[in-house]
Amino acid sequence: MAAYLCCMNTSCDILLITPPLLQLNTPYPATAYLKGFLVDKGYRVDHADLGIETFVELLASDSLEQLFSGIVFEKISEQHLRQIYIQREAYIKFAPIIVQFLQGKNPELAHRIASRQYLPEANRFKAITDLEWAFGAHGVQEKAQHIATLFLEDLCTFIQETTSPNFELIRYAEKLSLYSPTFDKLLEQLQAPADPVMAIMESLLQIKVEEANPTVVGFTVPFPGNLLAALRGCQLIKREFPHITTLIGGGYPTTELRNLSDTRIFNFTDYIILDDGLSAIHAIAQRHIDKSEIAKLQSTWYLEAGKLTFTPEIKEDNAHFSEMPCPDFNGLPHHLYLSLLDGPNPMQQLWSNGRWNKLVLAHGCYWAKCTFCDTSLPYIGRFEPKTAIQIADEMEQVAKQTGSQGFHFVDEAAPPKLLKELSLEILQRGLAVSWWTNIRFEASFSADLCRLMAAAGCIAVSGGLEVASERILKLIKKGVTLSQAAQVTGNFSRAGIMVHAYLMYGFPTETLQETIDSLEVVRQLVQNNNVQSGFWHRFAMTEHSPIGINPDNFGTKRTTTCNQNVFANNEVPFSAKLDYNLEMIGEGLRTANYNYMLGLGFDVPLSKWFSGKTPQPTHAKNLIKNYTDSGLELIPTDYMKVIWLGGDVIQVKDGEITFAGKSGTQTIRCTQVQSEWLKGITKRITTRELEPMTYKTFKEDYIQCTGEPLEVLIFGKQGSILRKCGLLIF
Repeated sequence: MAAYLCCMNTSCDILLITPPLLQLNTPYPATAYLKGFLVDKGYRVDHADLGIETFVELLASDSLEQLFSGIVFEKISEQHLRQIYIQREAYIKFAPIIVQFLQGKNPELAHRIASRQYLPEANRFKAITDLEWAFGAHGVQEKAQHIATLFLEDLCTFIQETTSPNFELIRYAEKLSLYSPTFDKLLEQLQAPADPVMAIMESLLQIKVEEANPTVVGFTVPFPGNLLAALRGCQLIKREFPHITTLIGGGYPTTELRNLSDTRIFNFTDYIILDDGLSAIHAIAQRHIDKSEIAKLQSTWYLEAGKLTFTPEIKEDNAHFSEMPCPDFNGLPHHLYLSLLDGPNPMQQLWSNGRWNKLVLAHGCYWAKCTFCDTSLPYIGRFEPKTAIQIADEMEQVAKQTGSQGFHFVDEAAPPKLLKELSLEILQRGLAVSWWTNIRFEASFSADLCRLMAAAGCIAVSGGLEVASERILKLIKKGVTLSQAAQVTGNFSRAGIMVHAYLMYGFPTETLQETIDSLEVVRQLVQNNNVQSGFWHRFAMTEHSPIGINPDNFGTKRTTTCNQNVFANNEVPFSAKLDYNLEMIGEGLRTANYNYMLGLGFDVPLSKWFSGKTPQPTHAKNLIKNYTDSGLELIPTDYMKVIWLGGDVIQVKDGEITFAGKSGTQTIRCTQVQSEWLKGITKRITTRELEPMTYKTFKEDYIQCTGEPLEVLIFGKQGSILRKCGLLIF
């Protein structure tokens, strides 16, 4: 264990913990933001990612030997699990080697792994795709990464099925917390002995607490799959270090525990914090570290004299996101994260492959109107962006902290205006970064803005298309039409930016015909290369969404009364009249989507994906192509910016001007006056300029030099070539 344990500082006031399990390829950012904030307030703070440390220690040879030694072969019923047990010596030997390979520490091993003669293969390999087709004859590293991932997935399935039923590759005991009207099932698990996964986590936590000697320990619980591990950590601290104050916060309590009435959870934690937690954890620190008697708790559940108490938000005391210091990722075990590759789709790989620094551009959502979203809660409804300069500063600082130049902006929806300003800031600073983010498919993402983002390092975007039906899009107040989505996704893809679409089925009043038509839209989007990947989610009604608050407005009814549960209250059981079987439809949508993501099945009739009868789609076969091709470039207005991303002028001769390009030269036929103007203006509108030129100044400069209206140049054949060379107007 000592080989994997990330050393703590000698001591600290506050220890922040990310419990198992989240993404294995990169740190979750909550503790980094809290650490930056609390250090700025004068506290000594450390943090730890027990998810990655537990996972790496679980797959160490000593841990696996102990795990296998406690398993009785005769009690294993599944043949593929028996096969792993029989080959246990190979799994014990190779697991830590494969972990190191996926950490990037032994890339030379790729050829041996890719040969498929090196590792034992179990159930996951039965459905393996043609590796030569998927990764190409020369994609040895990616092929090996995929095989190594399948090897780990098989081993993790074995651990789950034989010793740790709550364990999954990127979550722990998620099913227990997905819908928890009472605390009973969680309490049952907390009273049971620790399984091998939790035993490792608790051992690591005990060492860290002993080293750090904190006054307060906080656990972030962003998802249901972190709750049980966080509570087991709190339980250990209460047992072994009863003088330490414990708290939990994050996405799960924020959405699920707003109407708590069951007090049994406070046998494990002292406080439950809602929303962003900044002012709340500061107040707790003031109480327990500074011993302040006037510190005002807010957005916090706790017991006072045995009575459940909630202190609401104090708006005037709120910490402003725009004034937050840079998140602090120092102290996390960056050398331990693994890059997994569970399939060949390059867009889908981003979530598990690569060391992406997770940052936030803005608190909340600038749109905040979607009827299925938690718009009544501050994490959505309170919008507060940082400036492009602040964000670029943070990117530079965080890159130094982590050693990674890749960024994932995890906003609800990144504002187009801010992305434009950030892209310019990145280009002006000359940052060699790669990044991706979540957006809305709105018309502001013009072709030139997408090109600008790509030049600044944007490699992918994800966005909600939800139910690809004009009626449902209007009903859910998405603010997007199908034609608009097609044009915007086309703009991104033509700029070289990959697109992922979040999709939804089973929305109240959604008909079977609308669902099939939605699948047809998705089929065309992928076939037309507007979208590179997608994922279908079954609609879930939540307590804090407009549809959850007023279900009658959407043709549905809640089957339980508001705030009925004594523990968690978020997902709301509801009844809706649907003319199809949701399970059958969901399975068909996922099967079709899986094939489309691999570039397969575009000619298969949609009815073939479903086990039951479905209607034919009503959309024209070229709907998306027509929508994409009909997209008109925005007519420039005076306030728009103009920049030149192309190469230098290398020749002006005989009515021609030639520009250097990345893959050769490009020549434009024009008058001598136009050539001289282009030669001069392209030097004045590069990204090196602190303030981009406005279209008004650009236009006036052209008229002054040539005596002609600019539109003759911009909207003709010459302008089309200039755009391809690198002229952007946005």
